[in-house]
Amino acid sequence: MTHDLSTEQFPEGFAWGTATASYQIEGAVHEDGRLPSVWDTFAHTPGKVFRNQTGDVAADHYHRWPEDVSLLADLGVTHYRFSLAWPRIQPEGYGPVNGAGVDFYSRLVDSLLDHGITPWVTLYHWDLPQPLEDAGGWPRRETAEKFAEYAALIHQRLGDRVRDWTTLNEPWCAAFLGYASGYHAPGRADGAAAMRAAHHLMLGHGLAVEALRAQGAANLGLTVNLYPVDAATDGDADRDAARRIDGLMNRLFLDPVLRGSYPADVLKDVAEITGTEHVRDGDLATISAPLDFLGVNYYSRHVVRAGAPRPGPSQWVGSSDVEFVKRGVPETEMGWEIDPDGLYETLTRLAREYGPLPLYVTENGAAFPDEVTREGRVHDEDRRRYLEEHFRAAHRAIADGADLRGYFVWTLLDNFEWAHGYSKRFGLVHVDFETQVRTLKDSGRWFSEITRANAL
Repeated sequence: MTHDLSTEQFPEGFAWGTATASYQIEGAVHEDGRLPSVWDTFAHTPGKVFRNQTGDVAADHYHRWPEDVSLLADLGVTHYRFSLAWPRIQPEGYGPVNGAGVDFYSRLVDSLLDHGITPWVTLYHWDLPQPLEDAGGWPRRETAEKFAEYAALIHQRLGDRVRDWTTLNEPWCAAFLGYASGYHAPGRADGAAAMRAAHHLMLGHGLAVEALRAQGAANLGLTVNLYPVDAATDGDADRDAARRIDGLMNRLFLDPVLRGSYPADVLKDVAEITGTEHVRDGDLATISAPLDFLGVNYYSRHVVRAGAPRPGPSQWVGSSDVEFVKRGVPETEMGWEIDPDGLYETLTRLAREYGPLPLYVTENGAAFPDEVTREGRVHDEDRRRYLEEHFRAAHRAIADGADLRGYFVWTLLDNFEWAHGYSKRFGLVHVDFETQVRTLKDSGRWFSEITRANAL
């Protein structure tokens, strides 16, 4: 299937890639010295994941990585963003490195470079070593210090070949889905703990940047998941609801990193739940150390209105009365509204409100129900159209001043989609989880035209 490529050219050197996460694809959870992460524990807790599915095997990338690197080469990508499993490298979360775990990533990096693909490493995509959670997890300050030690140890071993490093992926999810709503690992439901976790994740980021800079690391960034937040009406209560959700979702992470302070209105919103005793002198200076880039994960928009407080745990700490409104527009299989304009708004907002900073879309993609035909094809026109609309929105943002330098599609392979198990498929490559057979989808074939032309 060939689609007409118009003249929407992307800047020379634009990074085209795909992104993955260790627990979602690797499997081999008990091999070569790896010990459990919080996601191993969570997934093996009955009722936490769809059909009690786990990442024990996932896409078996740990054994099939040579084939997966070949798929990346077929896609024509210039970059591959992947995360390291902390419990593979430091099984206890502290102490010496596990040589077999490091060797796995070292072989992967070498193979990527041999194929002309730049490795883009994420140090943390939610798989906290279980012993660190047992000791208190991210609500505990020491976890941030351990993270920086881990970052320094692995950089010593891969930093000679890996130039691009992302500290954290989506600290909002790790803090609020993990510790406030309990929807993600480790499954705790404590708003005050979630606020401490959010701070210590950001402190861990800052300490890791400090440690890597000391070793000469050149290209360091952070990835946050951002949403435009709109009020359902122009009423004061709805506009205040939008302010609160924007504060928790976006500004709670952007402001400390890019401005060196927490937004005062957000601290006021959560004051009944937690104070700021856990924020020590010097923390914000550490967190706001200059970055070389910011990664943006974008999927949808939030539209909200004021409502009545809901009982039970909520990821919206201090704002459980806010209601999320559906607009009746097309959605992905995740129930997320398809809104490419929101990507344009997010990228241009960053340029406008936070000043010049190189940006990368580090995740964007869509889940749709995919089937392999008798002829061995996957006709996923919905995904192809979704990606094209978002690529065009990104191109428009560049034209309007956003310093966007790359775009990583989520994701290379169908995988273990966290609490959804294997029920949601985001991949450019279909995976039959019974046989582990990989099939390049039509969207992947189309994407390979984009990467090679660097144009739409």
